[in-house]
Amino acid sequence: MAFPVYLFDVDGTLTDSAPDITGAVLATLDQNGYPAQPVSLLRSYIGKHLNELFRDIIPGIDQAGIDELILQYRKIYTAAGHTKTRTYDGVVEMLGALPGRKSTATTKGTPMTRVVLEQFGMLPFFEHVQGTDGFPAKPAPDVIHRALEALGAAPEEVLFVGDSSADMAAGRAAGVRVCAVRWGYGDHADMGTYAPDFWIDHPSQLLSL
Repeated sequence: MAFPVYLFDVDGTLTDSAPDITGAVLATLDQNGYPAQPVSLLRSYIGKHLNELFRDIIPGIDQAGIDELILQYRKIYTAAGHTKTRTYDGVVEMLGALPGRKSTATTKGTPMTRVVLEQFGMLPFFEHVQGTDGFPAKPAPDVIHRALEALGAAPEEVLFVGDSSADMAAGRAAGVRVCAVRWGYGDHADMGTYAPDFWIDHPSQLLSL
């Protein structure tokens, strides 16, 4: 089954970016005198907004404090140059062979998403790049709505591919069909509560659902 439009999460779906993301979080905590957190815990927050992460791991912090930590994180993350990030095996080949129009629908901001896609040779495959820019992050459906508006696409035309329960929840709220990938960072049991339309174990399976 081919869909007219595909939307993709990025972290944990197209790229294994956990080493760079968790490393930047740990460096931010260290610079501000906060205790380190288990990498496994930090990985579980990938795909959610940093607001949620810092609020949960730093008791009593206010929004101003969170905003400052996010600014520091972004500087550290950007300066690292994504040197520990890689694309999952088969992703680039899948994007090149997959018919239909494509956009991202990620918690990353749009400018950073474009940088990552370009650095790893994926940008030419996307008609549109949509990040989360000043509106509610997944599990809210806003980023999907923005992508659909930009593409002029109806929800029934769309398959959203992601690796987390936040992705599944956002897709369901937006009224699109959802495909859960098993190679990312999400908890499969939590993802399963949203009854994804498809599960895949390798990117190539998108070509022959």
